Amino acid sequence: MNSLRLLIVDDEPLIRAGIRNGLSSIEGIEIARESSSVAEAMQALESEQFDLVLLDVQMQDGTGLDVVQGIGPKRMPPVIFVTAYDEYAVKAFELNAVDYLLKPFDDERLCHSVHRAQERIAEQRQAALADHLQALLDTRPRRWPERIAVRQREQFDLVPVESIDWIESANNYVQLHCGPKQYLLGESLTHIESRLNPAKFLRIHRCRIVNLSRILAIHPMLSGTYEMELRSGIRLATGRQYKDAVQALLHN
Repeated sequence: MNSLRLLIVDDEPLIRAGIRNGLSSIEGIEIARESSSVAEAMQALESEQFDLVLLDVQMQDGTGLDVVQGIGPKRMPPVIFVTAYDEYAVKAFELNAVDYLLKPFDDERLCHSVHRAQERIAEQRQAALADHLQALLDTRPRRWPERIAVRQREQFDLVPVESIDWIESANNYVQLHCGPKQYLLGESLTHIESRLNPAKFLRIHRCRIVNLSRILAIHPMLSGTYEMELRSGIRLATGRQYKDAVQALLHN
């Protein structure tokens, strides 16, 4: 992992020196800049990118909370608040700080806090990377299969998807109805549904999927369901839980 760029904000030189020394043994930490006031901290955060901020709560020209407010919580890097007053700890966690350090603190407590921050930042980066990769997948054009391989004894028949009239479940199999031909395929109805283009195939029943191009007419039933009449003359009953999907088809 790349080094985390750290900004130290404290108006006491000895505290800043103690933080520098305490973090010298931690790998992956780069102390990129130090600030001794609210004004300096805001200028640094506006002009540079930091991964983590150790932020003193009480300074001569204001507070660390003023820094957060001035930069904006959404733009603020992860923060470890440094304070001499216990009551600020509550406010720190209200602001979703990674941690807080209560003065005086030793090197062990400092390192524990920074390690905790490293873990959280790594998790956030991984989550951001996962979101980015998912966004790439979501924008990638989906390629739907043109043929489905069905095993027939010693060979595989390649069934054109466009030849399928409708599909029904048969225990742990599905039956493909293709005009006068039928094929038994060893997978579930839900699985084959995920492989078919939803713009061309619609699930109308827990046991049935229909090729939309084969529908000749849709007949409302007294039960609130429908019957779909296919070009072949067969009629397929829809399920109650798929009523909305059929009505959406009618409206579109």
